[in-house]
Amino acid sequence: MSLIHKTAIVSENANLADNVSVGPYSIIGPEVAIGESSVIDSHVIIKGSTTIGEDNHIYSFVSIGDDPQDKKFDNEDTKVEIGDRNTIREYTTINKGTSQDVGITRLGNDNWIMAYVHIAHDCQISDNTIFANNTTLGGHVSVGDFVIFGGFSGAHQFCKIGSHSFLGMYSGVARDLPPYVIVMGQPAKPRSINIEGLKRRDFSEQQIRNIKNAYKYLYKSDLRLEEAVEKMSLLSEISDEVTIMIDFLNQSSRGIVR
Repeated sequence: MSLIHKTAIVSENANLADNVSVGPYSIIGPEVAIGESSVIDSHVIIKGSTTIGEDNHIYSFVSIGDDPQDKKFDNEDTKVEIGDRNTIREYTTINKGTSQDVGITRLGNDNWIMAYVHIAHDCQISDNTIFANNTTLGGHVSVGDFVIFGGFSGAHQFCKIGSHSFLGMYSGVARDLPPYVIVMGQPAKPRSINIEGLKRRDFSEQQIRNIKNAYKYLYKSDLRLEEAVEKMSLLSEISDEVTIMIDFLNQSSRGIVR
């Protein structure tokens, strides 16, 4: 029995593993590749040069690989790459990259993407993230591992969102968000570190204490950023987690949420 519904339109040039399921009225373009055990529900459109890995579930009315919403786009040959074991819920849009960047929009592994999310061109999303309903990313946004976006939250184009950070519902980030930090509000303001998230990911009490101390230097001490980083450097000698924060701060090009 075929796993491709009779009303689905799948290009003869598309590369689908034998056990990929495609639901009614979905459209799969000629440059699309989909890996083992992935499920494509009804009314999904996947087009352009798009590669999707194994064990993904893509729900109805999702659009992947269409042109970016960028006026500079000139039909250049760009891509979408999606890893394994992702859940992508209804009405999500993932646009392909542009030549203004690396030309690829990437979604890693084990991500949970809820309904009506928009992932714009050239975004680079790592692993184990959660995007609650209506989360919106501008173009060129970078998202680290285990980030959680609350409902209706968003990030301005070119922002970097550090690993294990948490954006509360309706939060709007216009600058880089350091790892481990919880923000809320419009514009987003730092509230604390993501203690519960770190505990769930088996960070030790000492590791969490080191991150707390670094957070105090960064947000509670009235130090200039350069001074805070200098103080944090002393902690980094005994804490890889703080080193990750310092590296993020040193690489920030937009300034940080503060």
